[in-house]
Amino acid sequence: MSDLSAFPITKKWPAKYPDRIQLYSLPTPNGVKVSIMLEETGLPYEPHRVSFQDNEQLSPEFLSLNPNNKIPAIIDPDGPSGKPFGLFESGAILIYLSDKRAREGRESFMPADPAERYETLQWLMFQMGGIGPMFGQVGFFTKFAGKDFEDKRPRDRYVAESKRLLKVLEQRLAGRKWIMGDAYTIADIAIFPWVRNLIGFYEAGDLVGFRDFPEVARTLAAFVERPAVARGLTIPS
Repeated sequence: MSDLSAFPITKKWPAKYPDRIQLYSLPTPNGVKVSIMLEETGLPYEPHRVSFQDNEQLSPEFLSLNPNNKIPAIIDPDGPSGKPFGLFESGAILIYLSDKRAREGRESFMPADPAERYETLQWLMFQMGGIGPMFGQVGFFTKFAGKDFEDKRPRDRYVAESKRLLKVLEQRLAGRKWIMGDAYTIADIAIFPWVRNLIGFYEAGDLVGFRDFPEVARTLAAFVERPAVARGLTIPS
């Protein structure tokens, strides 16, 4: 049995199954990237809910694993050196889990060809540097306190940039099943939870003119129909 006692976070969220990957998260767009990836790969894991309502992300235990106080974060009891390994940042975790599966000789959701691998990582960075921050700002101005601001110029700035990003996705998906073509990859797992949140929870579909992006809508529909995605979107419960 793995010993995770060196990680203070396990004192607040004890591991019932210490031989499994420990996931500390919430079902937000960034959080579900990792739960979906874990469901898609079949890697055994144990989810722990980090309550923002109770500011658990600011607890000393959580900060001991992620000093940036953001979800998700993981501990892999069987890390790269065979020892327990902690990691935060959703994009880094997706790459890590993909590489872990590749070492096992199983489906990793990353192309084996080096050029296609870097192209996939390019689109992962596109989500992390553009889609996530911009869609999140639209959400602030439509769903949260920002909706009460009388000056709509900040909101409109982020709406315009979100439209531009959706146009980039629309052009990329024309004639392709997924971001990388026929292959479903971590780029899709990173991007489409944010698209879903933009038009769903954030209720910004009309604001960004989502009807003008049929290729994005088509791919989003295919994404949420995947059984592993449907499960991952609700984890942690």
